[in-house]
Amino acid sequence: MRGYLRSDGRKGIRNTVVIGYLVECAHHVAREVAIPFRDQDVHVIGFPGCYPNSYAETMMERLCTHPNVGAVLLVSLGCESFNKYKLAHIVRQSGRPVHTIVIQAAGGTRKSIAEGQAFIAEQKALLELVDTVPMDASELIIGTVCGGSDGTSGITGNPAAGRAFDMLVEAGAACIFEETGELIGCEHIMAERAITPELGVELEASVAKAAKYYATLGYGSFAAGNAEGGLSTIEEKSMGAYAKSGASPICGLIKPGDIPPRGGLYLLDVVPDGEVRFGFPNINDNAEIAELIACGSHVVLFVTGRGSVVGSAISPVVKICANPETFRRMEDDMDVNAGRILDGGATLDEVGEEIRDIVLGLAAGGRTKSEELMHQEFVLTYKSFTPIGPSCLPSA
Repeated sequence: MRGYLRSDGRKGIRNTVVIGYLVECAHHVAREVAIPFRDQDVHVIGFPGCYPNSYAETMMERLCTHPNVGAVLLVSLGCESFNKYKLAHIVRQSGRPVHTIVIQAAGGTRKSIAEGQAFIAEQKALLELVDTVPMDASELIIGTVCGGSDGTSGITGNPAAGRAFDMLVEAGAACIFEETGELIGCEHIMAERAITPELGVELEASVAKAAKYYATLGYGSFAAGNAEGGLSTIEEKSMGAYAKSGASPICGLIKPGDIPPRGGLYLLDVVPDGEVRFGFPNINDNAEIAELIACGSHVVLFVTGRGSVVGSAISPVVKICANPETFRRMEDDMDVNAGRILDGGATLDEVGEEIRDIVLGLAAGGRTKSEELMHQEFVLTYKSFTPIGPSCLPSA
């Protein structure tokens, strides 16, 4: 394995240039800047809101200083509330080149696009000269999410991802599973796996918070497509989603933007704290992927039964297809056929090993299907969180 060494000691498996727009009014310019470089690991991320939000600012700070990122271009309209000066300062302090374009000051769309493309071309040339250094599995952070789930997800794909997690945790990596709203009914089992009683209490409380949040909304984390795919209740979906966590002890509970302090298995609490203010906790799968990446995930494992085609900006997404029929129909988008477990063509351990090997291969130059297809989906919305307490993280 090889990685790109950053000034904070972390290593990235990609050397991506990020273009971050700071309000929806700047999105078009950011996208146009990226177009000539769309097959050269230049990715567009951003926050569409005009009103300030500390969660969004933290997310952008973590994403722009992610170990997979080598340089950053910020695109501002000029009158939005996002603190572009603070973000640029944080990126600069991280040792990464950063340039900010203010569209109103630059003279409009065309001039801003030209300025942005000149910066990107310059940085791409410089990044190509950067050497890699040896990297160990213990330096990896891996996230997992499931979407487009069906009745096979909890039987093949999610358990296989869980087996891969167990292998990676054993190798010293940090692994993150998430979506407390899809773990309802599993909170007591998770608490029993916590490394301390205090953490067990926090795990149960995070799921109770999610259940209350969704009850207030009057709609759970259960899409119509889940029912069409054979899932009947949120509890049934929860059992399948829980399987992604594997069997390792749970050593921490984190929130979006929190970076695991050491290897082990972590639960990511994605449901906002406080009263319901901003609607659904995650409007789609890519919102969850962005949060996993903001926690430092070098790679995200995505389990799907019905078939999802999305990838992500910044970190590669490994598609694990739970349903053998879906895999045969959508093979161009899938990295792993976990449906072989149903067909009798592979065991759970064998598919878990395959997933683990793909993750390690991505740090040695491998590419995922979504990367080859240039999927770079990204979503960031409004949320509100309180900081985690001392019971949530393993002691040093």
